[in-house]
Amino acid sequence: MTARIIGTGSYVPERIVKNEDLAKIVETSDEWIVSRTGIHERRVAVEEGTSHMAVEAAKKALADAGVGAEELDIILLATSSPDYCFPAGACEVQAEIGAVNAVAYDISAACSGFIFAMNTVYGFMKAGIYRTALVIGADCLSKLTDWSDRSTCVLFGDAAGAAVMRAEETGLVHMTMGSDGVKGPVLSCVARTTGNFANGRIPEIGYMYMDGQEVFKFAVKKVPDCVRQVLEESGVPIDEIRYFILHQANYRIVEAAARRLKQPMEKFPMNMDRYGNTSGATIPTLLDDMNRAGKLERGDKIVIAGFGAGLTWGAALVEW
Repeated sequence: MTARIIGTGSYVPERIVKNEDLAKIVETSDEWIVSRTGIHERRVAVEEGTSHMAVEAAKKALADAGVGAEELDIILLATSSPDYCFPAGACEVQAEIGAVNAVAYDISAACSGFIFAMNTVYGFMKAGIYRTALVIGADCLSKLTDWSDRSTCVLFGDAAGAAVMRAEETGLVHMTMGSDGVKGPVLSCVARTTGNFANGRIPEIGYMYMDGQEVFKFAVKKVPDCVRQVLEESGVPIDEIRYFILHQANYRIVEAAARRLKQPMEKFPMNMDRYGNTSGATIPTLLDDMNRAGKLERGDKIVIAGFGAGLTWGAALVEW
């Protein structure tokens, strides 16, 4: 028994922020951003937060799967930008959709979060513990972004994506995950500065920090490595893979991965041009885009892979 994706859903805020809009607040240009990232625009939340986006994506995924919320055994929300430290955003989703029989909790693995959550569900189902799951990747990074820092503010957007997974005979074939905490400081965000009554400092929320060169070097090596690992360990030839669904961080990273894997770019669908890097939401929103466009057919072999803060990485071989 394994875990199969039986429905997908996604949500993006209405507010579109184009590269030309960012050029009004930082020293940048559409040409500079597109040539380095492939991003033309992104969605930015105005009123909604992470949990609201997650709820809307969840509702669409449940409808697509034809599954009632009361059928869910577990809800995992992958996010690094929750609305609250506690309660968990997954518990907010549970309450809003009426998933009265589900256990719910959050997973924090940044941009790798959806893969980690999906692989966790795979383990539960393989062990026979749960049968029906809701996996969500949602992030509202606009509220953690320093909008005066052109090296980071041009990259990120807000979105949520979700998938309903059910224990069946086919689905997730094999997976891998990894972490390297030593390199964690190259991509970080202070949740709250070290202030309290004893030291007289007022706690403040921090902004994201990223060493772009280090993250790029890490990603272009680690993504192909974990893709090869999951294929070799499952005994599936790379040419049998119809699509490689990679974390949507940067066009250059995807291009480098395709080159190292010796696979055509046609196998690497992207939506970062419209949404930017939405962290834990990139993979499930791309899956939903493709699913609703009829680009995924039953039996297709796809590889899902990504990387993120931690540093973390993961991949999964999936039969659709």
